[in-house]
Amino acid sequence: MPPHASRAATAAPLPQRLTSMAQLRAACRDMPPPDASIDALIAERDQTLTKPPGSLGRLERLTAWMGRWQGRARPTLDHVRIIVFAGNHGVVAQGVTPWPASVTAQMVANFEAGGAAINQIARIGQAELRVVPLMDLRPTADFTHAPAMTEAAFLDAVTTGMNAVGEETDLLCLGEMGIGNTTAASAVAAGLFGGHGAQWAGRGTGLDAAGVVHKGNVIDRALARHEAVLEDPLLVARMLGGYELAAIMGAVLAARWRGIPVVLDGFVCTAAAAPLARLRADGLGHTVLSHCSAESGHVVLARALGLSPLLDFGLRLGEASGAALVIPLLRSAIACHNGMATFAQARVSGRA
Repeated sequence: MPPHASRAATAAPLPQRLTSMAQLRAACRDMPPPDASIDALIAERDQTLTKPPGSLGRLERLTAWMGRWQGRARPTLDHVRIIVFAGNHGVVAQGVTPWPASVTAQMVANFEAGGAAINQIARIGQAELRVVPLMDLRPTADFTHAPAMTEAAFLDAVTTGMNAVGEETDLLCLGEMGIGNTTAASAVAAGLFGGHGAQWAGRGTGLDAAGVVHKGNVIDRALARHEAVLEDPLLVARMLGGYELAAIMGAVLAARWRGIPVVLDGFVCTAAAAPLARLRADGLGHTVLSHCSAESGHVVLARALGLSPLLDFGLRLGEASGAALVIPLLRSAIACHNGMATFAQARVSGRA
């Protein structure tokens, strides 16, 4: 059976290119469910393995989650992909970061040369890494004065994210790079879930206390500027987000339609995917959260989305580093489920 065949046979095809917000809204609303029949098959095998029931804890639940979304009673991780989307932000002009926007392109070059943290972690996880710069790294508009993206540019970025996801992928890990994007993520989170800028703004790439206060004020100005659209999650993403955030949302959406489980990275990645959960209660059911970052708003956002992080290492790097760290954990979960002997095979006595 080809990858995800049972899912592909029942799901309508996702359009290769989005041409309207209505088309995107329909794709978000009509996302296919998981293959619920897999749960019973995985549970049945789990009961026969040489261990007390439930003794592998969350590893067992992760195996069931992967199998449910892959549509396989024996989930596999033969093709693990990491995609880092990169973009620049016009709001940098407001002094929300101590780093120049030019660092985004410099870090993209570093990824491509193999010199970043994510390159090393991806290699350990035996995962393919791809870096996708958006809009040739041209910045969005400064969203304190105008929508961050025009409708056409937003749809193009979402489409780029969708098309970056190969159908043969068994697991997709997502991350980002973009100077100023924690400001965009904070603004999106505030737009989706309410609150003031001070409640969502964090230190990002190294702001001092005064810088965090200023960042919160900038977010408040953006929320006031776009107050009329805050009830619409997709318009929040367009007005307050960024190209790389839109691409992440597109990749998460495409993965859902193609039966691919997704590992989200930190605060920016979680905020980018959050509109899908606001549009549909189970919109992020095919995702897990790799870690809760040191960015102050992340724990609040994760709680609002009902996502429980797998790791807590105090990470705040981005670039899919936390998501990639989860890959060996998931490989271990699947190896136990698929490779352990049953009580009968090992000639071990079962429970009386």
